[in-house]
Amino acid sequence: MNQEPAGGHMSERVGFIGLGIMGRGMARNLLKAGFDLCVWNRTPEKMQPFAEAGARTATSPADLAAQSDIIITCVSDTPDVEAVILGENGVIHGARPGALVIDMSTISPKATQRIAAALAERGIHLLDAPISGGSEGAERGTLSIMVGGEAEQVARAMPVFQAMGKKITHVGGHGAGQMVKLVNQILVVINMLAVSEALVFAQAGGLDLEKTLEAVTEGAAGSWMLSNRGPQVIARDWRPGFTIDLQQKDLRLVLQTADELGVPVPTTAVIFNLYRTLQRAGLGHEGNHALVKAIERLSGIVVGAEAAQNNEA
Repeated sequence: MNQEPAGGHMSERVGFIGLGIMGRGMARNLLKAGFDLCVWNRTPEKMQPFAEAGARTATSPADLAAQSDIIITCVSDTPDVEAVILGENGVIHGARPGALVIDMSTISPKATQRIAAALAERGIHLLDAPISGGSEGAERGTLSIMVGGEAEQVARAMPVFQAMGKKITHVGGHGAGQMVKLVNQILVVINMLAVSEALVFAQAGGLDLEKTLEAVTEGAAGSWMLSNRGPQVIARDWRPGFTIDLQQKDLRLVLQTADELGVPVPTTAVIFNLYRTLQRAGLGHEGNHALVKAIERLSGIVVGAEAAQNNEA
């Protein structure tokens, strides 16, 4: 092994692809941590603030890969990841042997294994490292990161992960990170359905919703979704930590994978269909906590009614 220059891991140049709702905050935290950062985004305007903050910009994923040792992708869906890594002008055409690609998107575990194999043929390493914690976690650098791949590459990536996240867990080989993320999404949406039913029930019972949340949040009923999204529901604040459209994409992956495994996921399937009713109503851009609107429509009861009359006009 060559001696690392002074400054240790900072000598690894990092490239970041995908400056969306999550990627923006993550890339900003890498800059804050002092990494030599290059960025690329499909819509170039989103690169501008990063260029102003001292990042280099690339003309394509291949160009970014050519000037990076570690290449991070954080894009929407399986086809997007395949396009930026393996497609025309993709990372694979610019990365040198020994480079490390870290995919932090949520995609199909099977596709992850295919991508890993294609990169390995060129001597390029892959980690699948999907994330949880919403846009808040991305901004604050407190994401949970679940990582699949080789232990020595996880160790190499650790300084990069620590700039973006708080809880970093190596969960297994290629694709295991994606599987754990799908486990995470089952828990997230079923928790949100519980929050939705409970708040509609509380509203119907004439309770003070703030007091009700205060009474139950710290007890056995507590969850991240209840603490972070319950108050947003009461305030009728539908700004997304994570959009319904993206949540739905993840649930489609859960249902596909459950089908491949022959496992029943009845509640997840119900929620997928409830979200679909909201997408049909044009609400796909709202936060995943707007799941409550499906229960409101079934019940004819709106949570936080005074606010509802003002805001839903």
